Parts: sequence; structure tokens; C-alpha cells
Amino acid sequence: MAHKSPRRTAKVLATLAVVSLGLAACGSSSDDGDSGSGDSAATKIDCAPYEKFGDLKGKEVSVYTTIVAPEDGPHIASYKPFEDCTGVKIKYEGSREMEAQISVRVKGGNAPDIAYLPQPGLLKTLVATGKVIPAPPETEANVDANMPDWKTYGTVDGKFYAAPLGANVKSFVWYSPTAFKDKGYEIPKTWDELLALTDKIATDNPEAKPWCAGIESGDATGWPATDWVEDVMLRTAGAETYDKWVNHEIPFNDPAVATALAEVGKILKNPKYVNGGYGDVKTIASTSFQDAGQPILDGTCFMHRQASFYAANWPEGTNVAEDGDIWAFYLPAKDETTKPVLGAGEVTAAFRDAPEVKAFQTYLASTEWAVERAKTCGTGGCLTANVNVDPTLLKNPIDNLSATMLTDKNATFRFDGSDLMPGAVGAGTFWKGMVNWITGENDKATLDYIENSWPKS
Repeated sequence: MAHKSPRRTAKVLATLAVVSLGLAACGSSSDDGDSGSGDSAATKIDCAPYEKFGDLKGKEVSVYTTIVAPEDGPHIASYKPFEDCTGVKIKYEGSREMEAQISVRVKGGNAPDIAYLPQPGLLKTLVATGKVIPAPPETEANVDANMPDWKTYGTVDGKFYAAPLGANVKSFVWYSPTAFKDKGYEIPKTWDELLALTDKIATDNPEAKPWCAGIESGDATGWPATDWVEDVMLRTAGAETYDKWVNHEIPFNDPAVATALAEVGKILKNPKYVNGGYGDVKTIASTSFQDAGQPILDGTCFMHRQASFYAANWPEGTNVAEDGDIWAFYLPAKDETTKPVLGAGEVTAAFRDAPEVKAFQTYLASTEWAVERAKTCGTGGCLTANVNVDPTLLKNPIDNLSATMLTDKNATFRFDGSDLMPGAVGAGTFWKGMVNWITGENDKATLDYIENSWPKS
């Protein structure tokens, strides 16, 4: 979601702390949601905004996303009021390979009508093909009214293409409150305390591991490891250097990046600390991100770093609450005086110039859709950038925690760095480089590989 490039400016970043107030509404994320169907069948919305697009009865709009079963259920349910109003049928397709396949499909003439793009950098790459249709005025008006500070992420070279959809918080560590209580472990408040706790857990529990992790995600394998680097980069280098890194104002193999990667390696490449429930360090590369945190439930793992949307991946019946089976704490910073928060979201890009597509794109940018998404949401991952949704609709405790983090006046929010980088890097060599790193490549070679892949223009 970028203005003139997938790289954000300091001004945009500064406004995100304000816009996060609107994130306390429910919506979607790149892998969010729940299988609940809500009560959308009974919902009535104002159909007038869609009547201006003409008679759409019997038309069909295809949607292509990264969100797969069971997380796709709430999204599909949230379309029903629009379908009832217009007579349009929404054809949903979720795929774990979407991020890699969307470019192939667009170039091959098999593009969906609308795609949920998790990376602003990918949007820019697709806009360069000439196949992305600029958003209609009605969609842009909704964005201006509902999520103005996120508009830049759907803008390329001064032209608005894609409305923001969902949002998520990534700076979470999932854990079992019961296990921590039984062992006498306290929630760490600083990075050093987190490392000390990690070492204590390893010492106390020879049959388990402090951490479990997984970065397998089909054609998108590697992305969870990039989140680790980004979160730690914010903590070791600070927001200003993080911005320079994302903008390539410093090289990918800059000492600041090397420091962050080495810090991540203290956990993810330490066989004493990982990979609980699965095996050695290398199993991180072959463990799916959906499965990665599950060993917390059987006690073979104590902690798992993953975003708010991971709430939807716990088995049905799991009590996700501060005093429940599973909860999450903030990934601590270097000290308690700073609070960097990493987050992300998607934008909705259109590839067919048709009234029904424009109407649906407009619906997805509306407050009515965000409210409906809130009703269909169940187990979490329900944040949007919409500032006009009643925060009391936020029923899930992990979403409440996310909103609290995002609205904290002391928090410094930054968008996922890899998502803002050029697609060839952020959704390409950065992912691949982290897989190679997990499976044995050293820090320097990994960073040099990614740096050498950065587009020259």
C-alpha cells in the first residue's frame, strides 16, 4: 500500500499511530478470521450505494485471497448483504499459493476480478503489468471517509488502485497461562528478560523446548521468519533505521540488519531453544505456520511468536483468554520505555473493469462491510483500518488486546517491512533467504544474497 513506491514515508508512518484508533474495529487480515458464520443472513444494508452501478442481478465476481478454510468462512459470510442487495454472486477462491500465483495468472490472462493483496510491494509489481484497474470514485470516497491514513498503501505513482481491507498486529508471543503459572514464569518486560526466560525454560524442561516455530506456507514459505527479523529490527535498530532499511536507504546487509538477524538467531537457530514438538532447527522450514504453535497445548513448547490472526488456528474449543488455555503477550522491546509494534494488512485490487466489480470493491471499503465482518468473526483476527466502526463490536479478547496495543499512545507502529519492499525482494528473496538461513546458511551469505537481489531501478 504505497504512494509512488512500496516504501513508506516518515509522514505516513507517523500517522499510523492515530489511524490505529480505528483498528479497534473488526475486519480481516492476510491469514485471519474464523469459521463462524455469524448472523449475516438477517442483516439488511442500504442498497442505494450499489444501485448506481446498474442492474447487477445474475452477475458474478471472483475473489482470490490467501485466506483458506476454515478462516475463509467469515469472509464468505460477510458478502451476503451485498449479494442480497445486488443479486451478484461472489465466487471465493482461497489459496496458500496466491502470492506466488497471482502474478502468473495476471500475466497469463487468468486474473481474478478482485485479489486481496497482502503486500503493497506486490500491488506495485502488478500495477506495472498494466492489468490493475484503478479504483472507482465510489471506492475512493469510502476510503477517504473510513480509512484515510491507510490510503497511501493502495496508491502507486499518485494513482489510487486498492482499498485497505484488514489489519493485524504481529508483535505477539503466544503461550499457555496455566503452564506459566505452574512453573512460576512471569511475562517478560524486556528483550533481555525474554532471553533469560527462554534459557530458564530450556533448563527447567529437558523434555520440551522454550519455542516452537514454523515458516512453511506453500509458495509463500519463509514469510513468518521475515516477521521475526522485522520485529527484532524495530527493537535493536529503532524505527528510523527500520524505515531506512525498508526504503533501501541502507543496504540489506547493513550492520544494523546483521545485528537484528543475529539476535533472531539466538532463538531460532539455537537447538537448545527450538523446535518444540517437531524436532531440530531445520524442522522450522518444513513446519507449517498454521501448525507451528500447537505444541503449546501439549506442553512440548512454551512460546510461539506469531500475529494476532493466529487466534483462528487454535483447535475448536480452545479458550483463548488471559486466564484460558492460550493467550499472548507483547514481544518485549529492549526496555520498558519503548513499545514498537509491527503490523500489516491487505488491499483489494481489481483486474476487470465492470460495474459489478466496482460495486463489490466499493462494498469492501464500506463501514457496512466492516460491521458485517465483525458479526461473522469469531476467534479473532478482526481488525480493520476503518475508523467509523463501533469498537464495542470487537468481541474477541485477542482483538481487544490488539486494539489496546495499537491505540497505546506510547506505541510506535510500523507496517510489515517485507510487504512494503519491492515484490521481488519482500515476497521473493527475503522469504527464500530466510528459508536458506534456517536450513544452514550463515548470516552474512543470507544478507548478501538478499541485498544483491534488490532491483537496480
